[in-house]
Order: sequence, then C-alpha cells, then structure tokens
Amino acid sequence: MDVTRIDLLGVPVDVVKPEDLENVLFELNTQAGTKQIVFLSVWGLLRARRNDTFMQCLKGAALVLPVSKSLIRGAAFLKKPVPVRYNQFSTIISLLGSLETRYKSLYLLGGRKRTLMESERNLRTTFPGIQIVGRYVGYFPKTVEKDLVSAIYKSNPTMLLISEGVKNGECWAYERRNQFASSFVVYYKDALAIFSSRKKRVSQATFDRGHEIWNEILQNPIKVFLIFPYLWYILLLVCWRLFKK
Repeated sequence: MDVTRIDLLGVPVDVVKPEDLENVLFELNTQAGTKQIVFLSVWGLLRARRNDTFMQCLKGAALVLPVSKSLIRGAAFLKKPVPVRYNQFSTIISLLGSLETRYKSLYLLGGRKRTLMESERNLRTTFPGIQIVGRYVGYFPKTVEKDLVSAIYKSNPTMLLISEGVKNGECWAYERRNQFASSFVVYYKDALAIFSSRKKRVSQATFDRGHEIWNEILQNPIKVFLIFPYLWYILLLVCWRLFKK
C-alpha cells in the first residue's frame, strides 16, 4: 500500500497522498477484521502521550490521518517524511462517495434522535447508492450497549460512522474492535450535526490557512487556554530534535 507510517514524538502518523486514499481504503477492505481510521489533531497527539488506551488505539489503527497544520510542521521540523493534512469533513464526504460508487453500506451512530433522522434523510438524498443498514442515537445508556454492538455486527456495514454522543469515540470503537466484523470505523464528532445542517462546517479556505482554531475559540472562549498545551508541544519538538536519537 502507498502508506508510510512515521513516529512523531512517539505517536504514529500516516503519510498517504489524497489521490491514493481511495485505493488504500479498498485494499484495506479486502483484509479481515475491523479497520479504524483516526483523525489526529495536535491535541490528540498530546492526549496519546499521556493516555495508554488512546496510544494503543492509534498504533492499532489502519490509518492515522493528521488534521492539524502543527503536525505537518512538526514532522518537517524533525526531518521526517511530511504527511498530508486532511480536512475531516471533506474526507468523510470522499469516503461516502467511494461507498456510493461501489454500492456499499453505512451504519450511523450518534447524535440526538432528530439530528440522526435528518442526517439520514440528507445522506439518502445526497448518496442514493449507499445502503444505510442501521442507525442508533448517541448518549445511550450502558444497558443497551451490548444489544447495540450486536446489531452493528449483524448488519456488517462497510463503514460505521460514529459521531457526537459516544464518549471517547475513538477509544470506544477501539475497545470493541473485535465485535464489528470487517467494517471501517470512523469517528468524527461533528459529522451528524453538519449533515443535519445544525452546525456549519469550517470553510476550506479557513482550513487551508490553519485558522479553524479561531472558530472554536469564538464558540468557546475558554479554548484560548489551549495555548499552554500548544507551547508544550513546541517544547517537545525542540527537545526531541536536540536530544532524541
């Protein structure tokens, strides 16, 4: 496969060109078992360094795709192969388009009932070739989880898309990876909110400039304090370059 996995501050990140992504995914689809795709931000990288479960999730993922410009700059600073940065929403749309052309199936998990229903309706309109084989709301009680996981396994979707309302989304999927047959599993918290038009996606121009954090700060001013973990990330890069063999 046209994928190179690099080590960035001890955390795995994959280098894969956008034009190769579809072929890589459907080559993976021929392999047995669950294939998890993880979108990794700089905050996710820092989380993995202190959370062993998330680190193992990344190490076991089929693809770890960077979404933060800081990760791209960090790889270049450490003289590693430089990965391509992926826009989460655009990548999800591309994946859904690939599913449609192959008449594959999808399971939706997350969101409140109305958000989920509106998302499903809009997806059926936009991607009529995709078979939506199931859906379940987020924020579900622990008591229904066994039946939910069983339902996902029996429906055996090509892709399980997890959104808001599933606590520790990536790790939730990782810890149940042996119970999802041979599906792709992707977590994107805002997916259903955007599909249902309840939330605006970040424009491509804003994403290309790497300014999406400002949108988040406007929505939640307390995120201005992310400057401190970001400075820690910069310090780690400098130390890694100076002292790590």
